[in-house]
Amino acid sequence: MSRIAAAAPALSLALSLALSLVSAPAFAADGQQLFNMQCKLCHTGGPMGPSLAGVAGAKIASKDFAYSTALKAKGGTWTDANLDAFLKAPSAFAPGTKMMLNVPSDENRAAIVAFLKTLK
Repeated sequence: MSRIAAAAPALSLALSLALSLVSAPAFAADGQQLFNMQCKLCHTGGPMGPSLAGVAGAKIASKDFAYSTALKAKGGTWTDANLDAFLKAPSAFAPGTKMMLNVPSDENRAAIVAFLKTLK
């Protein structure tokens, strides 16, 4: 058996594990884990991003933070649909926003929004 053939099962397992971490179905319970991996670094209430405790249902750009003019001008409330749209494409939701990262997966966005709704 060649070395490549012998290594194939281990490589296949490693690839499957890596893909499951990237594209695992995001259930509401996964939202906290996704938040911790993708959002928490900046959203601690420091200069990088506002704390997101209580953000779901709150007025957009209403927390104590130096929001971009674009987000302050947006108006409205952080509904599930607005949170989803912002996480999907922040600069499309509020052109000029400071938020530079997006969450392309529909399932991951739904899980993060579900988690945000638990933060008080």
